[in-house]
Amino acid sequence: MSRTAGRAVLTTAAVAHFVHDGFSDVVYLLLPIWAAELGLSYTQVGLMKTAYNSGMASFQVPAGILAERWGERRLLAAGTAVTACGFLVAGTAGGFGALLGCLLVAGLGSGVQHPLSSSLVSKAYETGARRLALGTYNFSGDLGKAAVPLAAAVVLPWLGWRAATRAYALLGLAVAALIPIVLARLRAGAATPRAGAASAAQAAVSRWGIRDARAYGALSTIYVIDNATRAAFFTFLPFLLVARGAGVGTVGLALTLVFAGGAAGKLACGALAERAGVIRTVVATEVATGLGILLLPSLSLGASLAALPFLGIAVNGTSSVLYGTVADLVHQERRARSYAIFYTLGVGTSAVAPALYGLLTDRAGVPVTLATIGALGFLAVPFALALRQPLAAAAAAPPA
Repeated sequence: MSRTAGRAVLTTAAVAHFVHDGFSDVVYLLLPIWAAELGLSYTQVGLMKTAYNSGMASFQVPAGILAERWGERRLLAAGTAVTACGFLVAGTAGGFGALLGCLLVAGLGSGVQHPLSSSLVSKAYETGARRLALGTYNFSGDLGKAAVPLAAAVVLPWLGWRAATRAYALLGLAVAALIPIVLARLRAGAATPRAGAASAAQAAVSRWGIRDARAYGALSTIYVIDNATRAAFFTFLPFLLVARGAGVGTVGLALTLVFAGGAAGKLACGALAERAGVIRTVVATEVATGLGILLLPSLSLGASLAALPFLGIAVNGTSSVLYGTVADLVHQERRARSYAIFYTLGVGTSAVAPALYGLLTDRAGVPVTLATIGALGFLAVPFALALRQPLAAAAAAPPA
């Protein structure tokens, strides 16, 4: 694939990531609004995000497998349309159960985005700066996380959450219609033709394409811990700010600040890993995440807002390094599947974490929950150190 075509594929994947992460993370802004309107407990609040992330987690692996038969572009477009329709209907929902169902359906559609977009970008940059390209792709997702909640916070006082949700859903449907058209012109994301007989090299590839199970397991464990920390932190951060006197506009600004920092972190950490190495980058971001979350409950509202962009760099920066490293540990023929497993583990954890931490919050309060989240984040460090030798071996091995 030419450099120009590769950039176009990256741009298309980045737009999809922007839209899907906008859907996913505008929920954080809406949670306090739903809680006040429907009289929800913290456990129910956690279940809202759990429903969305559960849908995402459950369709990651099927999406990766189906992409080998149908191609990434058709599934990516269909999933984007389903997510948009879920939010379109959510704008008419009148109760907790209805909203929960809409979020579950929307999450199912969004399950296609990460494995298929990552596969598209990896293929487009097979011989180029793949980790940097994936860092750029991840940066676009955090732009969506930063821009969409901010835009929603601005329009909510005039439109209300229902009309604002439906408007963004219509934008998602427009993007879903464009994805297959653009990728078809680029000849990207089509179904892979099946050969009549598998070659010896293909026969040697495991069903899931994992070259080093131990290293892949350690990398996935880091992702699980990182996702649990991030999902729980973002779920209960708005409630900490509301307790300090923040209104909807301030909460929207806070989410924009932390996600803007996260966008910069994903872009910067992807590049930093190319220079300083994967291990050093992951250890640095995980330690900074734990310390930052532990410190946050002791800060004033103004100090918290000032600290959030820097905390966002650490909280979201790790994932760019992990995404790019997956490709080093798997075979090219099964990359969509291996990415799907990886994302399923992480997103599945982020589905469970808000509900579990919601139970803790109902009993102990938001500050205790945030302290627990920050402390448990340090568990990722020993797993990162365990990757040193396997990654060195993968770098020395011929491309798979």
